[in-house]
Amino acid sequence: LRLATAPTVTAAGAPAPSAAAYVGGKTCAPCHRVQYDAWLGSNHERAMQIADPKTVRGDFRDASLTHFGIRSRFFKRDGKFFVRTEGPDGKLADFEIKYTFGVEPLQQYLIEFPGGRLQSLTLAWDTRPAAQGGQRWFALYPNERIAPDDPLHWSGPDQNWNYQCAACHSTNLHKNYDVTANRYTTTWSDIDVACEACHGPGSRHVEWAKVRAPAPASGPSLPAGDDGLAVHFEAQPAAQWTFDPLDSIARRRTGWNRPEEINVCAPCHSRRSVIGDDYVPGQPLLESYVPALLTEGLYHADGQIDGEVYEYGSFLQSRMYQRGVSCTNCHEPHSLKLRAPGNAVCGQCHRASKYDSPAHHFHRVGSTGATCTGCHMPTKTYMVVHARHDHSLRVPRPDLSVAIGTPNACTQCHGDRSAEWARDQVRAWYGHDAAGYQTYARALHAGRTGSADALLLLKQLATDTAQPGIARATALQLLRTRVSPTTAGAVQAGLADGDALVRRAGLECLEAVPPAQRLKLAAPLLDDPVRAVRIEAARQLAAVPTDELEDALRARIDRGIAEYVAAERVDDDRPEARTNLGTLYAERGQGAQAEAEFRAAITLQRGYTPAYVNLADLYRVEQRDADGERVLRAGLTAAPDDAALDLALGLLLARQKRLPEAIDALQRAATLRPDDPHYGYVLGVALHSSGQTERALLVLSAAAARHPSDRELLLALATINRDAGHRDTALEYARQLAAVAPEDPSVMQLVTDLGGQQ
Repeated sequence: LRLATAPTVTAAGAPAPSAAAYVGGKTCAPCHRVQYDAWLGSNHERAMQIADPKTVRGDFRDASLTHFGIRSRFFKRDGKFFVRTEGPDGKLADFEIKYTFGVEPLQQYLIEFPGGRLQSLTLAWDTRPAAQGGQRWFALYPNERIAPDDPLHWSGPDQNWNYQCAACHSTNLHKNYDVTANRYTTTWSDIDVACEACHGPGSRHVEWAKVRAPAPASGPSLPAGDDGLAVHFEAQPAAQWTFDPLDSIARRRTGWNRPEEINVCAPCHSRRSVIGDDYVPGQPLLESYVPALLTEGLYHADGQIDGEVYEYGSFLQSRMYQRGVSCTNCHEPHSLKLRAPGNAVCGQCHRASKYDSPAHHFHRVGSTGATCTGCHMPTKTYMVVHARHDHSLRVPRPDLSVAIGTPNACTQCHGDRSAEWARDQVRAWYGHDAAGYQTYARALHAGRTGSADALLLLKQLATDTAQPGIARATALQLLRTRVSPTTAGAVQAGLADGDALVRRAGLECLEAVPPAQRLKLAAPLLDDPVRAVRIEAARQLAAVPTDELEDALRARIDRGIAEYVAAERVDDDRPEARTNLGTLYAERGQGAQAEAEFRAAITLQRGYTPAYVNLADLYRVEQRDADGERVLRAGLTAAPDDAALDLALGLLLARQKRLPEAIDALQRAATLRPDDPHYGYVLGVALHSSGQTERALLVLSAAAARHPSDRELLLALATINRDAGHRDTALEYARQLAAVAPEDPSVMQLVTDLGGQQ
């Protein structure tokens, strides 16, 4: 690790001789003393620190923690901090703590490894007071034994600071991974989250300030002209909200169309992937990052937090965001403290006489239920001790808990009560079920479960511009495998939407569209102003033959492909990126390059199964199934419980007419993944092909019982029962299929042929 001193980018993000350079936060202090002093001691200022007696909060006085039979010991030697714990070889060894990472409510520790790597120890110190259960060592995976060969082991790739954590805990961080040497020379200009992490490189601003009159101690009042800063934030007085005399909710005094502030916070307060290493504070988020949508496992169907997603994706769903609320309306940007204590922070825009009253919240004053955040920003605990608020600021919906199983704030507090009780209480208080701003829970739930009304609900949501863009983009993402004439209009509308997230999701729907039509729909977005959209358009066109295209269009596709490749190269140290590149090269017929990328992914992470599966598929295309079988069996040695490998192997063996072996592999896959209907479908079809029709029907009907709206399963059950002479059963399944796929004429014909009525 070394200090970065040379300028790398301009405010626009492009290399230039006069590019602004990072000067370090201490340079800002003389002119901005009030702001600098507020920042000192904040979680940003303590995001990462050199390990020393002033920064280390954990007990290193020969303390110990035993986790799954492994006793780790924390001690000091020669004034340095050490942990004796299980290393990457499975043996106990002493490791020096080089840096602290974070401070509240837990502190983690970084250990230096060869190749410029820093690894994050998964044994952390609980910094909360002892009365709250803190002042102890604990394991971040308390219920799991993470073996040394697991990517989640503290010495493994998923705990690597250079990739996973560094960019959000230091300023002007450059990962600097050397793919040839497989090592990092990671740099920063400030070890913590300092001034330029939000305001951008400051050298030009310093030059500008030198020609100004000396500033007062509280800092100069800078005009919004060219003062050398990359981004300018709205001054807080101008962002004040005012109440109309008869209104209980404040409105912005002036219009708001400046997302720079939220774009500055979003890179580190969102679940996202990286597509550019040239981010400059204030530029549109999707120029360098792609935030996660409301996908299952990350968010509940109504958009509440589930996985560790941080704040941005939630806030995009809120009415507050739609009305122009920004992060610093609630949070002081330098100290990170709330603008006001308790309910008063909400009282800035919501009249306390109406909302901070039992007439609104129906709870005893001073109780948890009387707090705004208790009902509208419920928490979920991550990293064992870190309770984080959901920033979607939603109305509690226990009626949805009853209908589709989403959580609600009421029973989170009243853990001994049912969702039905909470729903009835809300109805008694207000005379009806609460509605709120977010109204897409049923649509996303239908899309996830494949219910009969999924197409209609998803199509309605995707085209409802009154709903948040992130929800509409998620609806399109759920339509990817359901593109049909019925949904084509929603996809086309998405491609022309004003929200870049929606346009990108619309492009993802083109994977199943024939190449000629895909080219027509995606080509205009090769010139989209947003990088995340452009590179997705290029990815969709990677497999489209270009020999007969006009030179100008071919050049645009090639330019987009190059930009996509550059985006993936940002994470050359990750198997996901290398596999994505392998898939791209395979689609473009560049077999040697594809093979090299898949093998690089396997080298980076021996158990990364998508690389094995995709490499075997490349060999299938190249008629090298023998090589493909060797690859898949090697993958099963590295990851014996991965169903995708067994599925791929079973399909390969079936192509070779080795049906008994194929069925064994497919049976293992279906057993490992009962939650995925496709695995049961493939096993059932293979059994039928081998002459085991009755067993096939048993497998398919069991899978359909778990997934009653899956098209593949219903079609297989209808046709196999028909061919076996079970026409009444076949007709029953065909009618179920017609309810799920009413737009498919072939399904309607099947119902008719079986003697049913359309």
